[in-house]
Amino acid sequence: MTVETKEKTRDRQAWMGLLARAEARDLARLWEGFGPLPAHEMLRAPEIGGVMLRGRMGAVGDAFNMGEMSVTRCSVRLADGPDGHAYVQGRSRDKALQAALTDALMQGNAADEVRNKLLDPLAEIESQRRASRAAKAAATKVDFFTMVRGED
Repeated sequence: MTVETKEKTRDRQAWMGLLARAEARDLARLWEGFGPLPAHEMLRAPEIGGVMLRGRMGAVGDAFNMGEMSVTRCSVRLADGPDGHAYVQGRSRDKALQAALTDALMQGNAADEVRNKLLDPLAEIESQRRASRAAKAAATKVDFFTMVRGED
C-alpha cells in the first residue's frame, strides 16, 4: 500500500467517522444549504438492522456481549461514477442516505465544496458539543488533597 493510498484511507475514515457521529438534524440542516441531492443510483437502499456490541473489562478481559444497537446502512453510486457507503447509528434512513452521498461526493470533483459546506461545519458542531460536555464534567470535579501534619 502506497503512502498516498494510506493517506486517502485515513482521510476517508475521518470523514466517515464524522458523518456517523453527527446528529441527523445537523446533517439534514447542512444538506438543505448544500442544495438538491445529486443524481445517483441506489446500490443498497437505506436498511435498518442491528449489531451486537462486544466489550472487555479493562480492555484485557474476556469479551462479552454488551448489548444491541440499531444501525442503518446505505450505498449509492453517483451519476458520474463514485460509490458512497454509510453505516450510521440509529434508525434514520435520511441520515444514512445523506452520509452515503457525502462519502461519494468526497471521492469526486466536489470534495472541496463538500468539505467546506458539510464536513467542516459538522466538525465544528462536534467540537462545540465535546467542549460543552467537558465543561459540564469539569463543573462537578472535586479536588481532594492531603494535609500533612506538622508533627514528626
